[in-house]
Amino acid sequence: MGDVSSRPVLRVRMSGAVLVAALIALVGTVPLAGSSWALSPLFLVPIAILVWAWRAGTDVYPEELRVRALFGGSRVPFTRITQLAPDERGRVSALLDNGDVIRLTGVTRDNLPRVLEASGHPVVDQ
Repeated sequence: MGDVSSRPVLRVRMSGAVLVAALIALVGTVPLAGSSWALSPLFLVPIAILVWAWRAGTDVYPEELRVRALFGGSRVPFTRITQLAPDERGRVSALLDNGDVIRLTGVTRDNLPRVLEASGHPVVDQ
């Protein structure tokens, strides 16, 4: 894959609204989950959403994209990407040369030009 720098050129993350909503859900869970030990696992749901909102996203490097999820992630070299296209909701996915499709977390129709510019690839409308 070549030498990829350790710092991404661009980091695209989920909207901050998801993070705020997870924090509100965590605070809202306290009275219910704190009332009984049997209900304490309810804390896991807003905590998982909070960690996901903090971690999930797409990092842009000159030679690849790194898509991060709650657990793990994927490295996708630009040489394997045949197309980046938004769906009807504006979320962008990468079509790979083997036919697989990978959704690029946090990348939308609106910030796709910034992603392509950061990667050094031209914007081509089809």
